[in-house]
Amino acid sequence: MGELVDSGMSIIMISSELPEILGMCDRVVVMYKGLIKNILDVSKTSSEEIVGIASGE
Repeated sequence: MGELVDSGMSIIMISSELPEILGMCDRVVVMYKGLIKNILDVSKTSSEEIVGIASGE
């Protein structure tokens, strides 16, 4: 995946594993009940914020 990104491609990754998301992604789309609730820059957010949004807070 790193080689693809280095060549200018984008990758859409779907995961429920928060450490994996925070370690591999630049942005996170957070959904709740099937709706997009927020799009976050990983470098400016925390796992607590993501979990809060994903749980409907």
